[in-house]
Amino acid sequence: MNSGKDFLSMGIKFTQTYKKYINAHPAKREIMCLKVIFPHVLEDIRPEDMFAGREKYGPIGFTPEGVGHGPIIDGFMYYCDETLLKNEINSSSDCNELLESLDEIKEFWRFENTKYKVRNAYSEELASALPHDNFAEEPGIAFPLYRMGGIYLNYEKLVKNGIPGMLKEIAKLELEAAKINGDIEIYQAMKMAVELLVDICLYYSDQAKQLGKNDVAEILEKITTSKPENLREAIQLVWIYSILAGAMNYGRMDVFLGDFYTSDIDSGLISKEVALEMISSFWKLMADRNTIWNGRVIIGGLGRNNELNADRFALAAIAATRIVKEIEPQLTLRFYKGMNSELMEKALETIGEGRTYPMLYNDDINVDAVMRAFEISYEEALQYVPFGCGEYVINHKSFGTPSGVINLSKALEAVLFNGLDLESGKVIGLQAGEFNGFETFDDVFDAYKKQVTYLVEALSKQEELEYKIAGENATFLYVSMLFDDCMERGKGIFSGGAQYLGGTLETYGNTNVADSLTAINQLVFVEKCMTLDTMIKALKANFVGYEKEHKMMVDAPKFGNDDLIADEMAKVHHNFVCNIVRKQKKSTKLHSYLAVIINNSTNTTFGHLTNASPDGRRAGQPLANANMPSAGSDKNSITFVMNSQVKLDPTIHAGSVQNMKFSRELFSNSPIIVKALLNTYFSKGGTQAMITVVNKGDLENAMDDPEKYRQLFVRVGGFSARFIELERDIQLEIISRTLY
Repeated sequence: MNSGKDFLSMGIKFTQTYKKYINAHPAKREIMCLKVIFPHVLEDIRPEDMFAGREKYGPIGFTPEGVGHGPIIDGFMYYCDETLLKNEINSSSDCNELLESLDEIKEFWRFENTKYKVRNAYSEELASALPHDNFAEEPGIAFPLYRMGGIYLNYEKLVKNGIPGMLKEIAKLELEAAKINGDIEIYQAMKMAVELLVDICLYYSDQAKQLGKNDVAEILEKITTSKPENLREAIQLVWIYSILAGAMNYGRMDVFLGDFYTSDIDSGLISKEVALEMISSFWKLMADRNTIWNGRVIIGGLGRNNELNADRFALAAIAATRIVKEIEPQLTLRFYKGMNSELMEKALETIGEGRTYPMLYNDDINVDAVMRAFEISYEEALQYVPFGCGEYVINHKSFGTPSGVINLSKALEAVLFNGLDLESGKVIGLQAGEFNGFETFDDVFDAYKKQVTYLVEALSKQEELEYKIAGENATFLYVSMLFDDCMERGKGIFSGGAQYLGGTLETYGNTNVADSLTAINQLVFVEKCMTLDTMIKALKANFVGYEKEHKMMVDAPKFGNDDLIADEMAKVHHNFVCNIVRKQKKSTKLHSYLAVIINNSTNTTFGHLTNASPDGRRAGQPLANANMPSAGSDKNSITFVMNSQVKLDPTIHAGSVQNMKFSRELFSNSPIIVKALLNTYFSKGGTQAMITVVNKGDLENAMDDPEKYRQLFVRVGGFSARFIELERDIQLEIISRTLY
């Protein structure tokens, strides 16, 4: 375990190294800095581990996504987290001799960290549109994020070629580059990166020997000189590489491990029980990595080689998920008509036991939707993989970090209050004029469209700029070596290496806005039972003194009830938001820019900062979860909710989340009904389902007596959590969702 002083000393050495190579080739600077980080940030093998590899990042360093083991790092790529640095200093007893150096270092990184460089490169117009970074505290509508999220690597290539194969390929490409006076420094840095990988394997091998884990030591030594020959060797290589790369999602694991699994069992090398023990140990390491929104393992689906072998591993993966009761890995099952039915059977059994995995993705809809949304071939779309809270990318071929968020409900609020945030009185959006200037519903909707369009345009430029700065400052060596086209082109993933470099925009409040627009149209302009002036006053008063008007707004048609009026408005709004985001591809150099309708508890955070809305939601209450109905507004059965959801076009965005909460009684006593329900939903166009199964009253009881409910898991949005570990307001939001 690294002490505070060790992290502080490493931060000083890291900074010195960065300064020494500040004008060097970005790849050279990166590998020299990585050699300072590793093995320093690596943690010891634990007695229960079958594989080596744990990490914990300090306050200064380099990481693609801005998330290390444990705390979330404030920044991405080259960073200095001042809060974490202060905590490390306070927890160290004998670092007085370092304090002076650390003050200088902190000042250096204040202007040299990558997050600052992105922000500093904003044009005046972009800075005006996106004035704030902290969406949890600052009043605003749209906010940038700073990260390179959603890394998926070609682990199939890694286990097929092994370390020797990687070195051979690098040497070949370096020679070819030298012949045409190309960039050979990137290949030299890649070679050094592979050599560092070897050093780390041997570092852990020595440690394993000291712990008496000779089997682990032998595997670590072997994979440095030959490609993996069995399941355990393949897992070890994949795991240790993912740590060095900072890759927190693991791709189509049944594809790249299925053949090893099958061969080992059929040859008698190991039993199914031993294989399950290995996979479970692998799962525990992922869980302990604690990446929160990541940890995706994909199984099943169209487009797999050796499907029979892949299915056998996939079944073992589901079995491991039943054993390892943790919030990661986020096991994800892609399915299609004609796939091995046992996979879905076991998946539903696991979900019914109270696990929130696997998440279910319908390939019969999604492959075509991805093809159309990303404008790629069918063969490429077959390799779609979800990550984070539900965004899609193409496995180790496209990149689409979500680097912006928009609160659509706040955008509508800004329209109704002429650009003002009611609580602070600050101008947060375009000022389209006072509400009494809106003579028709189209006037209101057009003003909202202008507000959203203005901010979406800014966020797409932020995304493009972030990639530009990232590419200028680092090669992302371990990522680029296993990302399609990068090595062949001799370029880093963000500096021309990736063929498909796109972006995604997280949208929140989609349902609330659709229902609010319905209420405005129906009550003010169609039925004319309320004036817009009265509605605005009611919203401003948070409905106090306007109980009659509040009831009218609550009773207005709502999405999620298979209601023609509400669902038609939801479709119109959905099409507008998705298409205006998608349109930004034409004004940027991005291959795609797509909306994602997801949730990661930000619906609750944004709800705190959003005034009362015309759908009847009170000020400060959570926004609806992704494209689910607002809490309590679905007055009929789950079939009505599903009928509403399938009306929204899946071909114009990069992922949406359907969170469903079922009673354990329904799952246990009526499995035929559950299967029929899901089959109907998916056959009618349902893209995805994230299912929480709980006993009635469990969530409420867990708030009163948390220690009795440590194994109570829920889907928050695009990620799972132990219910008792969530903040109270998020717990209440989950409780407010309808239990079917």
